[in-house]
Amino acid sequence: MNTPAKISPAILAKLAKLGIRHRADLLLHLPLRYEDETHLAPISTVQPGTNAQVQGVITHSEITFRPRRTLVCRLQDNGGELYLRFLNFYPSLQKQLAEGKQIRVVGEARTGYYGLEMVHPKCRAVDEDTPLQQSLTPVYPTTAGLSQVVLRKLIDNALETLPLNDTLPEPLLKKLRLTDFAGSLRLLHNPPPDVAASSLGQRSHAAWRRIKFDELLAQQLSMRVHHRERGKRIAPVLAPQHHFIDSLLNSLPFALTGAQQKVYAEISRDLAQPHPMQRLLLGDVGSGKTIVATLAALQTIENGYQVAFMAPTEILAEQHFLKLREWLEPLGISPVWLSGSLKKKEKQLAAGRIASGETLLAIGTHALLQEQVSFHRLGLAIVDEQHKFGVQQRLALRNKGSEPHQLMMSATPIPRTLAMSYYADLDVSVIDELPPGRTPVATKLVSDTRREEVFERVRAACMEGQQAYWVCPLIDENGVSVKANVSAANVKRSGRSQPEALQLQTAMETHETLRAAFPELNIGLAHGKLDSAEKARVMAAFKAGELQLLVATTVIEVGVDVPNASLMVIDHAERMGLAQLHQLRGRVGRGAAESACVLLFQQPLSELARARLKIIYESNDGFAIAQQDLQLRGPGELIGARQSGVAMLRFADISADEDLLNDARQAADELLRDFPGAAQAHLQRWMASKHDYLHV
Repeated sequence: MNTPAKISPAILAKLAKLGIRHRADLLLHLPLRYEDETHLAPISTVQPGTNAQVQGVITHSEITFRPRRTLVCRLQDNGGELYLRFLNFYPSLQKQLAEGKQIRVVGEARTGYYGLEMVHPKCRAVDEDTPLQQSLTPVYPTTAGLSQVVLRKLIDNALETLPLNDTLPEPLLKKLRLTDFAGSLRLLHNPPPDVAASSLGQRSHAAWRRIKFDELLAQQLSMRVHHRERGKRIAPVLAPQHHFIDSLLNSLPFALTGAQQKVYAEISRDLAQPHPMQRLLLGDVGSGKTIVATLAALQTIENGYQVAFMAPTEILAEQHFLKLREWLEPLGISPVWLSGSLKKKEKQLAAGRIASGETLLAIGTHALLQEQVSFHRLGLAIVDEQHKFGVQQRLALRNKGSEPHQLMMSATPIPRTLAMSYYADLDVSVIDELPPGRTPVATKLVSDTRREEVFERVRAACMEGQQAYWVCPLIDENGVSVKANVSAANVKRSGRSQPEALQLQTAMETHETLRAAFPELNIGLAHGKLDSAEKARVMAAFKAGELQLLVATTVIEVGVDVPNASLMVIDHAERMGLAQLHQLRGRVGRGAAESACVLLFQQPLSELARARLKIIYESNDGFAIAQQDLQLRGPGELIGARQSGVAMLRFADISADEDLLNDARQAADELLRDFPGAAQAHLQRWMASKHDYLHV
């Protein structure tokens, strides 16, 4: 066996940027794609738009200065010629490509000013006897200052010097018909030319399937280990006392649905156990998650423990506060409100009541996480829209108590495959039934050219005694408003970040436009920069029917419940994601009146935007929408995995590889039961260098 390569500190730092912290990580740093340098193509046979390797002699080389400094070379073989262009180059390249030099180049051919050309191809000097590569050339993910050549040498050395023993027992390999690990890894790093390029590019080759299975298995194992470890920790036993809970249920003007009763029974059983609950409560928009969370809070309070209820935005947190105060004050329970917008003295007063145990329920935003906020006896942490919080934030809330139970809620339905993969360490409850009285929302797609017709529809609805939302456009990736033309100078003076400032100004300008168009209507404005008192005043006025039309940014995406609101207009809907469109649409249809959501879109539509609008138009089922969203975008944004602390899958695709995911779930249980040593070795290979917070 060869000796391990010595790696300089500078290269180590660059490798760390790629997530490579140990030499073993090099083995699993797999190619993005491959270049075929195993044969030469005559220049005359090369077609524009194809990748090719050619060899010839430089017959002309010069530097031109129009339109910019460029090195242009002509390469000729026996039957054709090809031009090479380099826009950024070192002086040494000009010497390497001097007239008379024999060169081998690899790149994509295209039609240029001089004829067939390659721009910035890979070049090297050769002679007639220089051998061709015997395998496809891997192209790896890399970072600035770390060349493909260096990466290949390091990876090849790791393949030669590190043990590639299989972590999976032979019976499992045979049962699942998996290829061996060492052979799979060597093939993917250095595939022979007879391997079908499509099977490598589409990751359908048996070697790819083995690596994807191993990755999914490691994920499932880590989550099961985490689930087992949780079972060893001691949490307060919070058995139902049925005093406050029965009183609340008897006072409500509605009865719980069967689905709500089922999921509360699951949560109640968990709270009564001596180890910490970690349950994810999923429910579509309007399914009634808040009342279930309230029952869990009351079960905790009945046992003398405190509850922290945290939401990601002030509007949503305040909606929860107002709703729970309305339900619980008649029972003698007064919740405390804590948010960043409170004055210093109010914050200190709220924090004092929490620390002393005077209050048993604290509701708020990220302000609950501040160091100066301590709980006297925290028994349950409830986190709404949990995917919008980072893992460190959820961990900070958990650490406010010795070992509190946790209930995480999400109105973003999670497809089955996603839950199987990313939430395997959590217990999941699903409210799969809407309360009676919810009317289906009719969704209309309307081009921006018919804006005046939409204005008239809004006016008619409001004059008939209904209420409406007008949701303002998002800002595009460059921070440019899609509606208002705001100068950069105004943005700079505002003191806010450009996208936020532009979105705010767009909302304000839309508000003024609609006020001018509808002088007979009372029109409110809600956005994230309103102070707490003004925001509460606007929302209360809208809920009370004093405002007929509410202009808002997407801060109303979750938590706003106004039964009389039956019309929503979403401006520039093509710029929003499916989950957000579905959440916004869920703000209407909460009363008995027929409700509609108008999606105003601007042409031309991208293919992705067209697909999104078609899906939202055709379906009101949040779970079906989430499944299609998963196929369009992948899991990242759907579950907030960028903030979740769960390492995203690098190789497997949970939509395309559901069969492998099912196999991995079964294999994880089998390994932990029958082959614990193999399970540990597998986790060590795949997870050793990762900070695996999982789902705290």
